[in-house]
Amino acid sequence: MNIAILFGGSSFEHEISIVSAITMKKVLKKSILTYIFVSSDRKFYLIDTDKINSKLFSSGEYKKSKELTLKQGGFFIDGMFGSKSVNFDVVLNLIHGRDGEDGKIASMMEFFNIPFISPRMEASALSYNKLYTKFLAESLGVKTVAYEYLSKDDERKVTMDYPVIIKPVRLGSSIGVSIVKEETELDYALDVAFEFDTDVIVEPFIEGVKEFNQAGCFTSEWELSIVEEPQKEEFLDFEKKYMDFSRDSQVLAANIDDALISQIQESFKTIYNSLFKGSIIRCDFFVVNGEVLLNEINPIPGSMANYLFEDFEAMVSRLFENLPTENSISVDYQYIHSIQSAKGKA
Repeated sequence: MNIAILFGGSSFEHEISIVSAITMKKVLKKSILTYIFVSSDRKFYLIDTDKINSKLFSSGEYKKSKELTLKQGGFFIDGMFGSKSVNFDVVLNLIHGRDGEDGKIASMMEFFNIPFISPRMEASALSYNKLYTKFLAESLGVKTVAYEYLSKDDERKVTMDYPVIIKPVRLGSSIGVSIVKEETELDYALDVAFEFDTDVIVEPFIEGVKEFNQAGCFTSEWELSIVEEPQKEEFLDFEKKYMDFSRDSQVLAANIDDALISQIQESFKTIYNSLFKGSIIRCDFFVVNGEVLLNEINPIPGSMANYLFEDFEAMVSRLFENLPTENSISVDYQYIHSIQSAKGKA
């Protein structure tokens, strides 16, 4: 299988996407990898798989790579004597944050009829925005952490008890996230969050809360990862998550009973089905007083959460064989012809 790794993008998580993409070389060992980089100014470049490393991008050397154009059916190298297509079987969308998770890439892949592994447009829109994620979960009967919503122009007032955690609505990787232990710290935390987004979610900060991660997808059947209990301090900050995204070996399953695993997995399936078909996602859950609460949906998790699966590469292959497809619409202009006939212009 030839997999085109699409990464980079115009996003605050651009660098994390690069780390995830490079990690795929260690994970997808049996596949042919074709690297397509999206620069911060949204140009496409074909990156030499043998030469890919972080310095290539930080130094700007990637600009010497062949620039690509996106057309019907795929990516192309344009030359003096025409265009040459870039060969691959499927695109794996590894752009974290804006562009990759907000639906832009999904829309382009569908428009240009390119097979891709990633949430589709509707799923992207609902999972990229933390407020919309709350609405989605609540509509499906999946309970979430309590929250308040503030926009940049709102009065800076929180009604829930401190401590609270402030999260930009449209960002991941703990960028712009702060724990506010008392009211005097609120203004500064909001200033930080509003540097990255115009809207924030405020949630109670629960000391010592039990958190569990569940990843998976649906191929011809459910393929669920182990349930992981991430080891952390107050919360995983940007630096910890940055390093976390380079993981390429399977981690240990959480030491919890089968009943709790079943609750977590059923909540995951409810969120995933059927909106997220064609993608590998990770959901993060809190367990509070024995109740499973959805914390966040990671529509394109760091390194695709490969470390939670026994055979990630085989699962990707099965997912490729079971991607959702759009219905073909045939346009015969019958309506226009009938109007023309009625006017005597046939």
